[in-house]
Amino acid sequence: MKNAVDKYLRYLKIERNASPHTVTSYENDLRQFSTFCQAHFEEEDPDINRIERITIRLWLGELSARDLAKSSIARKVAAVRSFFKYCYKRGLTERNPAHLLVIPKKDRPLPKTVSPADIERLMELAPGNTPRSAQNRAILELFYGTGIRLSELVQLNREDVNIKLNQIKVLGKGAKQRIVPLGSRAREALKRHLDTVAELYGPKTDADARSAVFLAAGGQRIYARAVQRMVKDFLQRASEVTQKSPHVLRHSFATHLLDNGADIRVIKELLGHADLSATQVYTHTSVERLKNVYELAHPRAKT
Repeated sequence: MKNAVDKYLRYLKIERNASPHTVTSYENDLRQFSTFCQAHFEEEDPDINRIERITIRLWLGELSARDLAKSSIARKVAAVRSFFKYCYKRGLTERNPAHLLVIPKKDRPLPKTVSPADIERLMELAPGNTPRSAQNRAILELFYGTGIRLSELVQLNREDVNIKLNQIKVLGKGAKQRIVPLGSRAREALKRHLDTVAELYGPKTDADARSAVFLAAGGQRIYARAVQRMVKDFLQRASEVTQKSPHVLRHSFATHLLDNGADIRVIKELLGHADLSATQVYTHTSVERLKNVYELAHPRAKT
């Protein structure tokens, strides 16, 4: 079984070009499943063909007994299903014991968002009158103005930015590229940053830093943790939203578009979602907003 797991992980990295986060998560899940199978069959490396559907269900029962979150169990089921599908197609196993395995439904909380008024306060905290402030303002404007992911912002190169056409080229999940339009404020903030970025941390010798749009204090390409800290600091000062991360600005981008009449299919393309169901969570946020407005405004909404 260990050999099959190693082959599958190489397949994820090389052929599927899965994100490092996905590969690490699936690897941990499959190693846990392998450990369970070792104890179940009392073998150091059990034959993959001995694993049956009941084996997997026993493992899931053990996970449920440990009170794991539904989202964690759902991801582990998805990992095992994908693994056995790969093994069956590649002839590593005679049958697919996970073929009819049902992924438990996850509890999906409504996304946290920032109000338009709080967005205005947020941007005022980074006026862009110094090179560092200009970079912070450009990052905040891009998150809210384009809805790109944290990983997409970190990977952004100067050649991906087209100020004249008001657009950026983004490398999303699964190495899928998409073009995202720039609003006037995001475009101006990004242009101001690119005009002053050379003054930010002095001359750079690193080729990757020279191509990067955003830089860290050490002069290298900016890293995710630095962006998270910066956004958290600004959100703490501008808003009372409980979740303070770049993803809150992505959620706000999608929700405010939907609130103002944008088609959900267009929002799906802008966010880079592979499936419309991932975008539909924002419709629930709008329904909640409508309910709140109704309760406040309608004379017979309350008893």
